[in-house]
Amino acid sequence: MAKELLNNVDHHDLKIRTGHGPQFGDNVNMVITFPTEFADMQREYPILFRKDANDELICVALLGLDKGENLYLDGDGWRARYIPAIQQRGPFLIGFQEREIDGEAVREAMVHVDMDHPRISHDEGEPVFLPQGGNSPFLERINKVLNVIHQGVEFTKPMFEAFEEAGLIEPCKIEIKLSDREQYNLQDYYQINEQKLGDLPGEMLEKLNRRGFLAAAYMVTASLGNMRHLIYLKNRKRAAAESPA
Repeated sequence: MAKELLNNVDHHDLKIRTGHGPQFGDNVNMVITFPTEFADMQREYPILFRKDANDELICVALLGLDKGENLYLDGDGWRARYIPAIQQRGPFLIGFQEREIDGEAVREAMVHVDMDHPRISHDEGEPVFLPQGGNSPFLERINKVLNVIHQGVEFTKPMFEAFEEAGLIEPCKIEIKLSDREQYNLQDYYQINEQKLGDLPGEMLEKLNRRGFLAAAYMVTASLGNMRHLIYLKNRKRAAAESPA
């Protein structure tokens, strides 16, 4: 990764290739997602929890069943009403710099760009800056996406702490049988215990609701209905592969 602080001098002619496909790293069967985008995500993808390399819980969305399989990819497009923010951001990411304000060191979020990313171009794609140096509409949209990610990261840890305090998180094992010969057992995932969520006392419900965590819990549980759509996409892919050319 060649990370640089984005600016309209060094990157005045920077363009970003759009579209989706394996060449841009979209051929993944799972992506990290954030509570700040659950309202959109829960309409399209199953949302589950997993532990990262640091043994911390994170939110993930399932895109496929096999490794490197994104069932939402079709040609050069992503066939869904909403694309996860982590995939929308492209080569852009948030970095932090310390600035002194009124004698105090303040950690400030700044937009950076990975110049090694396959979407980077100077000849084709969406311009990042306007000819006069201002932000392009494309960059303004990316700034909103990065804000979703940044706020989502800040929201995630206290959300899981609240869920664990309420006893809502449980391990889950998902078994999917497509045929007598093809079966998937998804392990090492966690989910919200719907029974415990429904039985929470009023005081705990109010505590979760006040911080926005209750809505997040309900959206996660509602999203699991999208497993049916994921299986439909998988069966459609299998049928297309088996049909004669």
